[in-house]
Amino acid sequence: MNNIVLYEPEIPQNTGNIMRTCVATDTKLHLIKPLGFVLDDSHLKRSGVNYIDKLNYQIYENFDDFISKNQGIYYYFTRYGKKPHTSFNYSNKENENLYFIFGKESTGIPKEILKNNLDHCMRIPMTDNVRALNVSNSVAIVIYEALRQQNYNNLLTKEPHKGADYLEK
Repeated sequence: MNNIVLYEPEIPQNTGNIMRTCVATDTKLHLIKPLGFVLDDSHLKRSGVNYIDKLNYQIYENFDDFISKNQGIYYYFTRYGKKPHTSFNYSNKENENLYFIFGKESTGIPKEILKNNLDHCMRIPMTDNVRALNVSNSVAIVIYEALRQQNYNNLLTKEPHKGADYLEK
């Protein structure tokens, strides 16, 4: 199972966008406190539109609380990572839980956590003209790479509302 982990997220609009992505990709969201907003914040609801009620999520008091309750493979996303996100095999052949961990917008994941996990620290390749991509964009890039490697699991590849032949009509 794929999991997105937000370490101390600060911006409700980013988290709302990530919530929508998690619903669209059938991915569980893990939120590690402190949060920079309240979950019933109107900005968060606006970003998540009306999909928040379909979101599978859990909140943790701190990173140790998260680790104690979740077993699997952890991948850390940081601008200091030396491996591209595409260099890992997420095909999940043994049905193991995969956790894609993203840091808070202002400072990322603490160095103390990253130093102990250098083999699983990665970055999304980009130019030197920006410090980092927006976290909600980064989450989308990463989860869709994992899903691509997993043959998109049970996600729909045809439009369910207007029909698969909508453009031909």
